[in-house]
Amino acid sequence: MQNKGIIKLFALLFGLVSIYQLSFTFKANQIEANAEQAAIVKYADTEEDYQTKRNIEEARYLDSLKTSKIKVGDNFEPIEVYNLGVAQYTYADVENNAMNLGLDLRGGINVILQISVKDILKGLANKSKDPVFNKALDDADELQKDSQDSYLQSFFTAFDAIKGDTKLASPDIFANRTLSDEIKFDMSDNEVKSIIETKIDESIVSAFEVLRKRIDKFGVTSPNIQRLGNSGRILLELPGAKDIERVTDLVTKTAQLQFWETYKTQEVVPYLLEVNQNLVEANKSKKEKEEVADVADDQEEAASDAIDELTGQIETDSTNVAEVNPLGIQGYGNGGSVVGMFLSKDKEKVMEHLNSSKNRASLPAEMRYVKFVWGLQNEESEFSELYAIKGNRDGEPLLSGDVITGADQDYDPLSRPAVSMQMNSKGAKIWEEMTKKAYETQGNIAIVLDNTVYSAPSVSSGPIAGGRSQISGSFSLTEAVDLANVLRAGKLPASAEIVQSDIVGPSLGQEAIDSGMKSFMIALAFVLLWMIFYYGKAGGFADIALMLNILLIFGVLASLGAVLTLPGIAGIVLTIGISVDANVLIFERIKEELAKGKSQKESVKDGFSNALSSILDANITTGLTALILFVFGTGPIKGFATTLIIGILTSLFTAIFITRLLVDWYVNRGGKLDFSTSLTKNLFTNVNIDFLKKRKIAYAFSGALILASLGSLFTTGLDEGIDFVGGRTYQVRFDQDMSVEEVKNDLHAVFESAEVKTIGGPNQLKISTKYLVEDSSTEADEKVESLLFETLRKYLPEGMTYAEFLDGSGDKAIGKMLSSKVSPTIADDIKKSSIWAILGSLVVVFLYILFRFKKWQFSLGAVAAVFHDVLIVLGIYSLTWRFMPFSMEIDQTFIAAILTVIGYSLNDTVVVFDRIREYFNENLGWKLNTTINKSINSTISRTLNTSLTTLVVLLAMFLFGADSLKDLLFALIVGVIVGTYSSVFIATPIMYDTAKKSNVAEALKNKVKEEAEEA
Repeated sequence: MQNKGIIKLFALLFGLVSIYQLSFTFKANQIEANAEQAAIVKYADTEEDYQTKRNIEEARYLDSLKTSKIKVGDNFEPIEVYNLGVAQYTYADVENNAMNLGLDLRGGINVILQISVKDILKGLANKSKDPVFNKALDDADELQKDSQDSYLQSFFTAFDAIKGDTKLASPDIFANRTLSDEIKFDMSDNEVKSIIETKIDESIVSAFEVLRKRIDKFGVTSPNIQRLGNSGRILLELPGAKDIERVTDLVTKTAQLQFWETYKTQEVVPYLLEVNQNLVEANKSKKEKEEVADVADDQEEAASDAIDELTGQIETDSTNVAEVNPLGIQGYGNGGSVVGMFLSKDKEKVMEHLNSSKNRASLPAEMRYVKFVWGLQNEESEFSELYAIKGNRDGEPLLSGDVITGADQDYDPLSRPAVSMQMNSKGAKIWEEMTKKAYETQGNIAIVLDNTVYSAPSVSSGPIAGGRSQISGSFSLTEAVDLANVLRAGKLPASAEIVQSDIVGPSLGQEAIDSGMKSFMIALAFVLLWMIFYYGKAGGFADIALMLNILLIFGVLASLGAVLTLPGIAGIVLTIGISVDANVLIFERIKEELAKGKSQKESVKDGFSNALSSILDANITTGLTALILFVFGTGPIKGFATTLIIGILTSLFTAIFITRLLVDWYVNRGGKLDFSTSLTKNLFTNVNIDFLKKRKIAYAFSGALILASLGSLFTTGLDEGIDFVGGRTYQVRFDQDMSVEEVKNDLHAVFESAEVKTIGGPNQLKISTKYLVEDSSTEADEKVESLLFETLRKYLPEGMTYAEFLDGSGDKAIGKMLSSKVSPTIADDIKKSSIWAILGSLVVVFLYILFRFKKWQFSLGAVAAVFHDVLIVLGIYSLTWRFMPFSMEIDQTFIAAILTVIGYSLNDTVVVFDRIREYFNENLGWKLNTTINKSINSTISRTLNTSLTTLVVLLAMFLFGADSLKDLLFALIVGVIVGTYSSVFIATPIMYDTAKKSNVAEALKNKVKEEAEEA
């Protein structure tokens, strides 16, 4: 082998760089373990809400390492946590260089947000009241339920269908003052459509930037945010995020900041009393008529008595409070902006009564646009403050958050967390006018964010010039930081809904790491021992190359900043099988050369040379399917494809170059390699089976399997997961073994439809429901989770709270461990992309084999075998999913398995085809069937060896790995078995039956000549 020195240097440098890169991961794990231990020491598990406190303390510990500085000489420098001698690193450096773990290993949240194009259109049309415009919006909503078009396209379609003489360039729609510079009255609809498309795209880009800025400030490691095509969807991945509710609020808030003038207490109290009295009268009318005492003659006396009674100045019978105070007034403000106090639990009821059209009809004319808003809720109080702001006909505030140019977390004069803001010149002018009026009238200005009053300060020192203002209220430091981030980043141009989500608790992530590493080590140990058992010393050299291969895979992942996911670990384990396959191909060829009587050096040289074509073809076909999976996959599936692609490349390097270096070194120093042991020396050496003669039996057997599969697919069908049908899924762990049927019946009574399966163990259930499937709002998510908790409460530990259930990640790890949500629209998209991924892989494979072998018969045989394998895997899933003790849902993970099966099946088939082509060139006098049979027999050792090794590796992962991977691994196990069978009994026989001997032989001879000339 030439250039050995360069290869040695490259391998050494590559290995050292990988070790250096991985050292940051080990150091980061050590620091995080110290932070976790410090939090455990500070908060015992006997404290209330100890897990939340520990999470906050752990985050504070790590944040202090990032931000704190120590005095070094005359300067203050960041804290050094890692010293390599030649370089020193801070925790921020260590964290940035450590390997990124996906949310299935670390816990966290992965969501796809849908930016509301409908909201953007309304904004561009200045909230037009035009009936045609609004009807088109409603019709677009209906079209979207069964369409793959974007919302904008559906709107255009709906508008064209009903527009009549109405134009998009109407002054009541898009030719308004806001867009007057771009849209003219005389423009055609097509011209306007082009402008609107641009505006929509700009708005979505704006939303993307707002979200990116918010997430950058959130403080998680390696957040990922990317726009998905032109659909208005944005992918957001936050591995390690523990406060899921905080994340959800952060990414879905539109941040509608508004400034309103307020009414004073005394201006609104008469209305509150009147509404209360109306309720009293309404309640009386429902009861039997009875004589009641006369009420006071005038309203003033009645109001005075009611106030005295409600504030405790008159003794009342507590059992009679509901009769005299049905509105639930608990108190009043002191003449300022707070108009009333109510119990927090009554807020919805109170607002319903205050806003009823019957009651509002009695409001004075100057108050007809009053808007009632609740103040920011103090978590430690059971009361809520009610404000009344001075609305207007358009419902638009005098000043909004658009004018904010900067925002920072600050503290108010009482040292409470606050947010300071700076406005632009336009906002500063309006703000000065508002504060001047408030000062002169001794009024208040309510600062309202997302329909909640954060504060309503009075102005005591005259008009405020310069545009500076502050929001203060009863919120925590974390809330103040988040609010400043939201305001600084800007408001979303439209509402954002979570249409797909995966939420994994930290403890489940740790369990996945533990089980993944355990299965990985078992699989690795078997492979290492097997190679030595089968190939002796040469197997030991292959093991060294394999260990380097694994080091390089992890090193490359860390260097590229790629994310390691649980399927990614499965991809690495599968890579072990690929790496072994390359070495098996090489060693089997060397054994053939030795059997021909060649010297050891010559046999090694020719063995490596002759195996190269098969190795490259097999790995390229697998790599192509992995590449398609990378393009179409998301989240963990993309992680699986990433590790598979990296593993293929490093396997080629280590098998072709490193194993060759080690074997050459040993042979050149006089060592003897038999490439076998006493137990395996003559194994598969004299195999002479007429495989083609048995092809009709194979056809009949496969035909029966395919018919059974098709029959089951058309009758029983498949267990389609929420990825394909939409819905919500929860993985819940209990402290006792559960009855699936009992839980299913309970959930059916609440959700109408629910699927319940055991996953992992009898105390863990996977619950899926389509309840509120069309509603992607966070309110719907909370409602489903609340109903789930209430239904399962009797099975949970006594005293478990709703918050503890949602945080099923405490020491007991009881409660919700994982949740996923997929909207129907997303589900349709996933289903279509999955179909295209499989069809695309088949087309790519057909074209590659046609390119390599120059005959369509080879391509047909390969694709037929792959189609055969996919159908049988689907059939087995259809036949067995009802009684298997693990989830067998058809989802994105299953599609990943199918594509991997396609790659593996092709791997086997291409090796056989390569040998057929080679034998054609070497044995021109052989008949076609003889050539094919000899080719299959000569590769049978490699086929069985590789398949057995891969199967054992997959079985180790299946038996000892994470529960969430069992469906992926089961499909791979079935696929390896079926793929091995089809490469021998389907692909090659079909090629034989469809080819004419002369044409095939001639094509192969020419191909070999071309390769010889190129070499």
